[in-house]
Amino acid sequence: MIADVAGAGGVRLAVREAGATGRPPIVLLHGWAASGTAWAGQLADPDLASGHRLVAVDLRGHGESAAPDPAAGGYADPAVWAADVAAVLDRTGPAVLVGWSYGGLVIADYLRERGADGVRGIVLVGAITEIGKGNPGGEVGPAWDGLMRPALSEDPQEAVPALTALAGRMTAAAASGAEVQRRLSDMLRVPPAVRAALFRRTLGSAEVLAGVSMPVLVVHGEQDEVISPRAAEYAAGKIPGARMRWFPQVGHMPFAERGSEFNAVLRDFAGSASH
Repeated sequence: MIADVAGAGGVRLAVREAGATGRPPIVLLHGWAASGTAWAGQLADPDLASGHRLVAVDLRGHGESAAPDPAAGGYADPAVWAADVAAVLDRTGPAVLVGWSYGGLVIADYLRERGADGVRGIVLVGAITEIGKGNPGGEVGPAWDGLMRPALSEDPQEAVPALTALAGRMTAAAASGAEVQRRLSDMLRVPPAVRAALFRRTLGSAEVLAGVSMPVLVVHGEQDEVISPRAAEYAAGKIPGARMRWFPQVGHMPFAERGSEFNAVLRDFAGSASH
C-alpha cells in the first residue's frame, strides 16, 4: 500500500507500508537517487511483516514523492529533513529508523534537530552520517571515481552513462540487466538539479553521533565501493555502544545481496530495541 504524508512545507512524501499496523514500526530510508522500492525484499518478508509495521519512505525529490525546486526545496537544510522524518514518525509512532547510504545522513539530520524523540533504535546500512570534504563519516568509495560530475549533469549524454555505471557497481556480484535498469530508472526519476542539490552540503556530525543514547547497529558490506567502509567505522566509533556487523563479499546493498541474512539481523535488532 502507498500512502501520502505531508512533510516539511507540506511537501508530499510517498510511503509504502506492509505488515501489521499494531506491531512495532520500522521506518526504512533509502539512499541518494533511489526510492522506497529498494526495500522490496524487506516489505515482502513474512517474518518481518508478521512482527513489525514496515514503512518505506520515498525521500523528497525521489520516487513517488514530490520534488520541490532545489532553490526552495530545503535539500541542504537539516531542519527540513528532520521535519520530513518527524512527519513519518507522527504517522507510525516511535520506531526503529533504518538508513541506507544517504538515508544515514537524513537520520543524522533528525538527531541533530529533534534528538531521540520517537526513535527506538537506529540501523545504519552502507551509510554516511556526514557529508563534504574533510568529514570522514561521508567518505565515498572508488565507484565514484570519474563519475561524480557527470552523474550530476543536466546533459543526458553525460549523466546516463555515469548513472548506469553507478547502478552496476551497487553490488559486489554482477546484477542482472533488468535489476541494473531498475536501479537506473530510480536514479533518472530524480531531477538532475535535485541529484546535485543533495551533494551541495558540508556537514560534520561528530557531536551528534557522540550524543546518541539509543541502540545502534552499523551494517556495511566489506566490498562496498559506493560508500567507504571507513565511513561505517567512523560512525561505529563515535556512537556510544554501537554494534558493528560486517557482511563479507557484499557491496553497497546488504539488504538485497544477502536479503535473508539481513532481514534476520534487522528482525533481531528491532525486536530488542522495541521493548
